[in-house]
Amino acid sequence: MHVTHLSLADFRSYARAEVGLDPGVTAFVGPNGQGKTNLVEAIGYLATLGSHRVASDAPLVRMGAERAVIRAQVRQGERQQLVELELNPGRANRARINRSSQVRPRDVLGIVRTVLFAPEDLALVKGDPGERRRFLDELVTARSPRMAGVRSDYERVLKQRNTLLKSAAMARRHGGRSMDLSTLDVWDQHLARAGAELLAQRLDLVAVLQPLADKAYEQLAPGGGPLALEYRPSAPGGAHAREELFGQLMAALAEVRKQEIERGVTLVGPHRDDVVFKLGQLPAKGYASHGESWSYALALRLASYDLLRAEGNEPVLILDDVFAELDTRRRERLAELVAPGEQVLVTAAVDDDVPHVLAGTRFVVSDGAVERV
Repeated sequence: MHVTHLSLADFRSYARAEVGLDPGVTAFVGPNGQGKTNLVEAIGYLATLGSHRVASDAPLVRMGAERAVIRAQVRQGERQQLVELELNPGRANRARINRSSQVRPRDVLGIVRTVLFAPEDLALVKGDPGERRRFLDELVTARSPRMAGVRSDYERVLKQRNTLLKSAAMARRHGGRSMDLSTLDVWDQHLARAGAELLAQRLDLVAVLQPLADKAYEQLAPGGGPLALEYRPSAPGGAHAREELFGQLMAALAEVRKQEIERGVTLVGPHRDDVVFKLGQLPAKGYASHGESWSYALALRLASYDLLRAEGNEPVLILDDVFAELDTRRRERLAELVAPGEQVLVTAAVDDDVPHVLAGTRFVVSDGAVERV
């Protein structure tokens, strides 16, 4: 799978942009702040319905514009599809496939698949659990686009349940009449059902990703491992089957209900889980050096790429301002690993940051103009 054309309207710094893309390696080169990352960010958004740089859509719309449009022509084998997203901050986004059919935004998931590595990925190793949960869930959805609906259901139920718990907590603190919490049992069922599905997918992902990540780390930093991934659920029990996970979550919710009513928040479930990344016998967070953390994050992305490629429909690999942060040895190793990809998009401030093995199409990005050289 590869993107053959990218069209932007009022996205980030671009009033308009039309970029034809080839298979193989394409590098966008230009000084910082000229819009290189905006181009690959747009392609990443089509794949995940989110940005790797910001949490909301508002910054993605060019200042003074009401909405932004991302449109891409995608080829998979002999099949071509046109996918379009209209971003409307404060309102519902809109999506179309092949111009004529208007669909829900999440229905476009799976048409474009990407694996994107960027400086922000250091947060996978050094940041909060939310960064690692997002990494898992985006990869879960890339493997199975239907999981976008499961994630949406879980977030909706969690929000409703938290609202009920918060109201109960407020009533207790202010000495009011105790609320009727009979509906909490219903929300428990819904939360545990969607949560068990999401948790089962995460556990399966961690199991298959582990050896791939260890292999990728050894390729990038020989002798520096081993690397391990350890999932830490908030609901203890050790189950893996969906029905067992459902029972495990229901039992955990029952056990903490009193504390939840006191605090006004849901205390167990996939939204409270974490995955510990280990290097050797120690957690990478707090123990790995800066270079080791970079290599670890990169190994996770390369493992994701290998996994999706092995399961069919090779994703677009995006390396956003990565090579400048790597030493010469790791830079050359990474370039050799990714060069055979069906489509590899690279951003760099200067030509010298792009290894010679990644010879291919070059674009110069400057003052909002994208020119092929």
